[in-house]
Amino acid sequence: MAKAKAAGGGVQNKAIYSRLSFLQQAAVFLSTATLDATLENSSADISDTKKDRIAPLQGAGRRLATDLRAVSLKTRIRLNPAVKQSICKFCDSILIEGESCTSEIENKSRRGRKPWADVLVRKCHTCGKERRYPVCAKRQTRKTERPVANTEQPDAMDQTG
Repeated sequence: MAKAKAAGGGVQNKAIYSRLSFLQQAAVFLSTATLDATLENSSADISDTKKDRIAPLQGAGRRLATDLRAVSLKTRIRLNPAVKQSICKFCDSILIEGESCTSEIENKSRRGRKPWADVLVRKCHTCGKERRYPVCAKRQTRKTERPVANTEQPDAMDQTG
């Protein structure tokens, strides 16, 4: 006799979700980690050694972020908005507050009177581009979750009068 299936059924595409999770975690780790190159260049200038320690691992982190975006696009899986906002859309570097990007709240309404006009501005240190995200705005519901509007209209020719 066969075993009855559970009501929930589990997660579809579990392997893809775990791959996306791994790519995101590895990209963040490589972007924050530094390679200890001070032993090799002990007589070099401090700014040069800092640049040498950071550059190779940030490149690997950018590559993993590129792969993360490519996998999600190919498999048509939506990324969490927090994950999407943590990756620079222009250069694919991981945005870490204070290290690789700066964030500030901007309100261009007259004297900042409208609190619903607050915008989070994130500037990437790698490419210098800025992205803007609304702070208090509600997200629009997905098209599949919107109520269906009645599009049927009575024909004028069918009515006799």
